[in-house]
Amino acid sequence: MAVPAGGRSPVEAAALYGPVAGDLPLVDAKLASLAEVEAPWLREMLGAVLAGGGKRMRPAVALLAGRFGRYEAGRLVPLAASVELLHTATLVHDDVIDASPERRGRPTAAALFQNGPSVMLGDYMFAYAADFVAETGNIRAIRAFAKTLRVMATGELEQDLSAFEYSEDVQRYFDRIAGKTASLFATAAEGGAVVAGAGEPSVEALRRYGQRLGMAFQIVDDVLDFSGDAEALGKPVASDLRAGTLTLPAILYLQRQPDDNPVRRAFDGVRPRANVERAVAAIREGGLLEETMEVARRFAGEALAALEAAPAEAADSATRETLAGLVSEVLERRS
Repeated sequence: MAVPAGGRSPVEAAALYGPVAGDLPLVDAKLASLAEVEAPWLREMLGAVLAGGGKRMRPAVALLAGRFGRYEAGRLVPLAASVELLHTATLVHDDVIDASPERRGRPTAAALFQNGPSVMLGDYMFAYAADFVAETGNIRAIRAFAKTLRVMATGELEQDLSAFEYSEDVQRYFDRIAGKTASLFATAAEGGAVVAGAGEPSVEALRRYGQRLGMAFQIVDDVLDFSGDAEALGKPVASDLRAGTLTLPAILYLQRQPDDNPVRRAFDGVRPRANVERAVAAIREGGLLEETMEVARRFAGEALAALEAAPAEAADSATRETLAGLVSEVLERRS
């Protein structure tokens, strides 16, 4: 039997995901079915990347949004699985691009199977994610999935092509994470509502909720990249900065100290390891992580406002409380 919510105990899953916790094992089973292939090498590869589990927050959002209309697990579970599989496939590609040996304490596909096969594995998973969403039979959901894939790819391309540039501003950062991260949360929420036949005011409110939740999620992730523990994160501290990617704490630091800045020196190739360490210390000590968290809280507040804008009669209080609780979970998470 699949473990609920990507490794959470049933009690933890019920507390976090409320009325949809019981259906998350169906999402896990749908994902596990991907590895039921004849080719042993493909079975091994899929088993390795799917075994890591995860918080399952995106599929939970899709299922919860489905409760704003006619909730049918048979149609909503494939949508939820497609969202999670799309997310997992992007991580496989990210680990190839970043040459990451580990993710959350487990070897990456790139480390286990080399770059070329891992890229093709990610493509295989993208194809299956599309197949899953097609099971909904909902053209609008399918189109939203395709648009999201394009937007996410654009965000990733922009990040990779701007590596080691220190001219990025806050708005450009927002635009990038809106594509890379928030778009998938928005699609999960919108897609669940659409597949369930929710009214248009609910669909729009949930899309806004998901987008703002995703923005807050990524900003908190960028704070944890500086403040978190490497073992808990499953990656080195300041891994984005080491890879040449500016996130909000570093952008704010560059704005405060534009000239003699260790980020600029590191990106220019001057003692990069030592200068990254200096930048991390300065960002931690300069109050910039708390300032960044204030931005995350602003987006979290907008997510709650969007949820409140959904028609009161569209969903029960347990669903609304669970979605509101996910906003708090995003702000309070430590890994």
